[in-house]
Amino acid sequence: MLTDLVPERVAPLLPHTPERRRRHPGRLRVPDRVALAGVIYVLRTGVAWRDVPTDSMGCSGVTAWRRLRGWTEAGVWPRLHTALLTELRRGPAGAGRLLRGRTAHPGSQKGDLVGPSPVDRARPGSKHHLIVDRQGTPLAVTLTGGNRHDVTQLLPLLDAIPTIRGFRGHPRHKPRRLYADRGYDFDKYRRRLWKRGIKPMIARRGVDHGSGLGKVRWVVERAFAWLHQFKRLRIRPGVQ
Repeated sequence: MLTDLVPERVAPLLPHTPERRRRHPGRLRVPDRVALAGVIYVLRTGVAWRDVPTDSMGCSGVTAWRRLRGWTEAGVWPRLHTALLTELRRGPAGAGRLLRGRTAHPGSQKGDLVGPSPVDRARPGSKHHLIVDRQGTPLAVTLTGGNRHDVTQLLPLLDAIPTIRGFRGHPRHKPRRLYADRGYDFDKYRRRLWKRGIKPMIARRGVDHGSGLGKVRWVVERAFAWLHQFKRLRIRPGVQ
């Protein structure tokens, strides 16, 4: 993954690296590819930065963390996400598949260590809120405290979908239909979706099961499974 990701996609988005001084150049800078490998190692395993094996990774955890901080401050990750979505829409293997049918599926799952839990408010908790297209491709994600209702992130998720190019004509930036479960069953939000030109396909509370949404909404649960394979994203430091 790193062989394809770094030279072709990540490298053009990284901040400019200052040239080394000829006199007193200092320690040789760790290559970005090596630092990115350290970042992904921490995300994948969930270990503390200080526990990154320097000998096998080629850099210390502190170096990887500093590089990650700099890239985050430079806005690398949103630009990379947009570039990958554009490439997916344009590419021969997935041409036209991204946002095919223009349907989207929001959902949420609980994490740890941010905000009070809605069940036991003495315990901290957090939620990842995710919106995907019908193929399960992540379009936007937000993070809130565990006491936030899912529906409060519906419009922020829609607003966070980047403008996706890849074909001639107007770039896509919103779905045509939105599927959601009973947690999003509020007429106020239905009206707001209609005003945006989005048809709400939201299950009603207080009715028998059998809405049929399970046939199309499972993709968001699969996307959460992919996301939370990176343990560091599931169990986060205590940031309020």
